[in-house]
Amino acid sequence: MAVEDGRIVWTGTDPDTYDTTPDEEVDLAGRLVTPAFVDSHVHVVETGDQLLGLDLVGVTSREAVLDKVAAYASGLGPDGFVLGQGWDETLWSDPAVPTAAEIDRAAGGRKAYLKRIDGHSAVISGTLLAEVPGIAGLPGWSADGLLALEALRALLPALETLVPADHAERRARAGLAAMAALGIGAFHDNSGPTIGPESDLIAVQTEAAAAGMHGTYYWGAHLGFDDLKRLDDISGLAGDLTADGSLGSRSAALTSDYADLAGHRGHAYLDPEQMAEHIIGCTRRGVQAGFHCIGDQAIDNIARAFRLAARALGPEVLRAARHRLEHCELPSPTAIEIFADLGVIASMQPMFDGLWGGSDRMYAARLGERWQEMNPFRTLLDAGVRIAFGSDSPVTPLDPWAAVHAAVHHHTPDQGITPEEAFAAHTAGGWYAAGIDDAGTLAVGQRATYAVWDRTAFPDLTSPDVADVTTPCLQTVVDGRTVFEKEGVR
Repeated sequence: MAVEDGRIVWTGTDPDTYDTTPDEEVDLAGRLVTPAFVDSHVHVVETGDQLLGLDLVGVTSREAVLDKVAAYASGLGPDGFVLGQGWDETLWSDPAVPTAAEIDRAAGGRKAYLKRIDGHSAVISGTLLAEVPGIAGLPGWSADGLLALEALRALLPALETLVPADHAERRARAGLAAMAALGIGAFHDNSGPTIGPESDLIAVQTEAAAAGMHGTYYWGAHLGFDDLKRLDDISGLAGDLTADGSLGSRSAALTSDYADLAGHRGHAYLDPEQMAEHIIGCTRRGVQAGFHCIGDQAIDNIARAFRLAARALGPEVLRAARHRLEHCELPSPTAIEIFADLGVIASMQPMFDGLWGGSDRMYAARLGERWQEMNPFRTLLDAGVRIAFGSDSPVTPLDPWAAVHAAVHHHTPDQGITPEEAFAAHTAGGWYAAGIDDAGTLAVGQRATYAVWDRTAFPDLTSPDVADVTTPCLQTVVDGRTVFEKEGVR
C-alpha cells in the first residue's frame, strides 16, 4: 500500500508495479493492516472523566460504591468535587441505591455526583442537591438524591461551576488518546445541552485537531438552528437529542408495561410533530437530524415523524440527508420498513447486547421475554437499513474488537451477523453515517486511515467462547498521520 498526501495511491501484491520511489518504506513484517475503526457514538469528555476520575463500573454493591466514594474523597481538599460514573444496581444482590445522606457521609460533606452506567439517572449528595433551588418536584426528582428526567437536566448547570477550568481539555485528551491506542481513528462525539456545556464540545474539537484524530460533531438540541450559526463544524442537530431515556433507568418509552414495574411505560420527551419539525428544519439547512431512541414507543414516534417529513419534503430529499438514530434498540417491523425506505441510519452499540442481553440480565428483567427483540442487527441489515457501530463510551468500554465479536454472537442467535458485516459497520459504516464516502476501505483514492495489528494475537471472531478479544494495536494512522504508535514496535 502506498500513501501520498494522506491518500492511498496504490495497493497490490507486487511492489514492482508501483513505479514511484517512496520517500519512506515500512516493512510491517507480516502484521495485519485494516481500516481504522470509527466509533459512531462516543462522549469524549465523559470518557475522560471515567479514565481520570472515580470509575464505578463493575462495583458490586451499594456499600462498595460508598467505600469508593470515601476513598476518592479522602484525596481531595475540603472543597473538592466527587464526580463518578458507572454504577449499575442490576449487578447488586440488593438493588437499593445510595441515598443523599449516605453519600454526604462518605464524601465528608463534599459535593458529589454519581451517574448511573447509562447516564440517564444519578445519585447526588445532599450538599449538591441544596445548590439547585427549584429542583424539588420536577419529574424525576427524589428527596433521597436519585435524579432522572427533567430533575437531572436541571442539575447540569450547577456541575459546570464545580470542575476546574481545564477539566474538559484534560478529559478530552485522555479520551482521544485511549481511542487512538485501540485502533480508533475517527469518532462521532455526541454532545448537547443535556450532556454538557458548549465548552466541552469546543474542547473536544480543539484537542482532536491537535491530536490528528478525525471528529464528527453532533449537538443534540431540538430546533437548535441558532446553535448552528454559533457553533463551528457541526454535522447535525442529532446524537443524544433524546426521544426517550434508557431501559436501565426505566425511562425508555415502551408500548407495554415494564416487566418489573407494572403500569409504567417510561417517558417520551418529544412527540411526532415536534420531531418532524426538527427533521424538516435540519434537512432544509443541509445538516443531519437524529434522535436518541431505545424503546419501541419512542421509535414508533420517530417513524411517524419521518413519514410526516417525507410528505413535506419528498422521500428522495430525506434519503440524501442521511439522517440517523442512536441506539434504535427496540424497533417495530413497521418502523424498520420506514427507516429502510427513507435511508435513516441506525447508529448502534453491540456491547449493549453483550452486557445486558440474555435471559438472566437487565433486558430480561425490564422487558421479560421481549428482551429477545432488542438490537435486531440481522433484521435491520436484511431490511436494507445501514448500520454504524460505536461504544457510547463511557456507557460501554472502548473496545471495538469486543463490539465486533458481540455483534457476531448476539444473545438472540438469529440476530447475529457475520464478522465481515460487523467489521464493516464499525469502519465504513461509521464514515457513511457521517456523510463521508472516501474512507473506510483500503483502496486507491480513499483516505489513508488505518490501523496495524499484531496478527499473532488476533482473536477467533467466529468462536463464541473467546474470553478476551481485545487485540493489541501497534499503530493508528489518520489521513496519513500517525496518531498512535506502540513504543518499541516500529
